[in-house]
Amino acid sequence: MAQHLAKIFGTEEDKVNCPFYLKMGACRHGDRCSRIHNRPILSQTVLLQNMYLPPPQQYDPMGNPLPQSEEELQDHFEEFYEDIFEELITVGGELEQLRVCENLSDHLAGNVYAKFRDEDDAQKALTKLMGRFYAGRPILAQFCPVTDFKDARCRQFEESTCSRGGYCNFMHLKKVSSKLQRRLARKLEEAREERDRERRKSRRERRSRSRSRSRSRGHGDRGAEDRDRNGQPRGREGSAERRAKIEQWNRKRNEGGGGGGGGGG
Repeated sequence: MAQHLAKIFGTEEDKVNCPFYLKMGACRHGDRCSRIHNRPILSQTVLLQNMYLPPPQQYDPMGNPLPQSEEELQDHFEEFYEDIFEELITVGGELEQLRVCENLSDHLAGNVYAKFRDEDDAQKALTKLMGRFYAGRPILAQFCPVTDFKDARCRQFEESTCSRGGYCNFMHLKKVSSKLQRRLARKLEEAREERDRERRKSRRERRSRSRSRSRSRGHGDRGAEDRDRNGQPRGREGSAERRAKIEQWNRKRNEGGGGGGGGGG
């Protein structure tokens, strides 16, 4: 029984868990879905719901929509993409993937999926994004179960053969120009080098503080040895003082020896 449940988990045969939520991190039924949406408490991927908005449609004086050039639409998107990318590597860490949906259905429209290198970076990003706004709208951030976009993306859309258009239930991912990808790759490398420098600096500071504490303890021990029984610091003796002490010890020894002989007679 357990093997059967594990085999059908997250598939259409699974009548308990929602397969679309597990694949997409979103479901068109939302909270009304008859199946369970297992929201992860930790993940590499952070979902920013409905974050990207395309430029508003413009109309002529007669109320007819004005055509929008593909170049202007792409420039608008890539400006947003670069802005979000830079912010995410600042508040979180190294990004492995950043995907943006161009679907039209409410549960997918404008969704931004940010997959970080590790879960700790995703946790940092999620914490710092909570309660913030972008372009006057609140950022709706949450952990997402999607870590592999292979099963979430619409293959027919990538082949320009999807018949469902913007209301497809699978991700229609917006494309990013190779020029922007190269620029962001350089920024990611610079951010990685900066983090490495900060880590090395932090390690040096910790070692320096550790050595300082060790020296302080050593000075304290030597300082105790250099004080007399009254707690006063002992000065360093000169050669004349040492000779005087030696002569004093010799006199005491001789006097003690003579007194002992007279007593014996």
